[in-house]
Amino acid sequence: MAKIGFVGLGNMGGPMAANLVRAGHEVKVFDLSTEAVKAAVEIGATAAISLADVATSVDAVVTVLPAGKHVLGVYDGAEGLLANAAANTLFIDSSTIEVDAARKAAELAKAKGMRAVDAPISGGVAGATAGTLTFMVGGDADAFATAEPILQAMGSNIIHAGDSGAGQAAKICNNMILGVSMIAVSEAFMLAKRLGVDAQKLFDISSKASGQCWSLTSYCPVPGPVPTSPANRDYQPGFAVDMMLKDLKLAQQASAAANATTPMGALAESLYAMYSAGGNGGRDFSAIVKMLDGE
Repeated sequence: MAKIGFVGLGNMGGPMAANLVRAGHEVKVFDLSTEAVKAAVEIGATAAISLADVATSVDAVVTVLPAGKHVLGVYDGAEGLLANAAANTLFIDSSTIEVDAARKAAELAKAKGMRAVDAPISGGVAGATAGTLTFMVGGDADAFATAEPILQAMGSNIIHAGDSGAGQAAKICNNMILGVSMIAVSEAFMLAKRLGVDAQKLFDISSKASGQCWSLTSYCPVPGPVPTSPANRDYQPGFAVDMMLKDLKLAQQASAAANATTPMGALAESLYAMYSAGGNGGRDFSAIVKMLDGE
């Protein structure tokens, strides 16, 4: 079993750290929230006294942070993670950040004699809690091979996407599909309602026909057809509107940098920005159906 430092005990990071503890790893945690640290300690983690301490005497460091600037901020500097880790420590960043920031983080780590992968996640809080996340991993083959057993304690699908930054690129593309497809499914249910077609009937048809997709069959945006979807608990996230908006913004930034044309992604970003601006940023992203239905 490995000795692991863990930075970032939010809605995703907290359950992920807990699963590492349950798998038998020695986990040392750090977060600005004392309550989050306390919760992790209660299930068997050890509290680090500082950011520098969390990287000391460990085999690997996992970070789950809000943005690229935060990842680079904790990696760099005299009191940062890289300066206080032993040579050849493995750095696993499971934040969702800019592709360029992921590559920069890997460069910083390698320059200090470390191994590094970017390993963003898909699966939401439920997947983090159940240990069934999908990890899309960027980095060289050696770093991926070392990271894989650690990631297996937190996820059920571990996919090596390519070199540094490829994990973030894959995550951004995946979530652009998700954002666009949820809008299409929501529009279809809104139209069906206007045309007098029962939501359950549309689900029964489309879930077995060419309209089938994850946004429909696993995360249906209207109450009823999929009992486990947020639509059946007043759109409590799940995956919040503002998190989807963040990912769609990252996709548009990446599209501009790559000179790619993604008009549907751009429209999806605009719609989610409009919905968030209306005070709905904390609702589940599938609640976009409410705006499209005029509610």
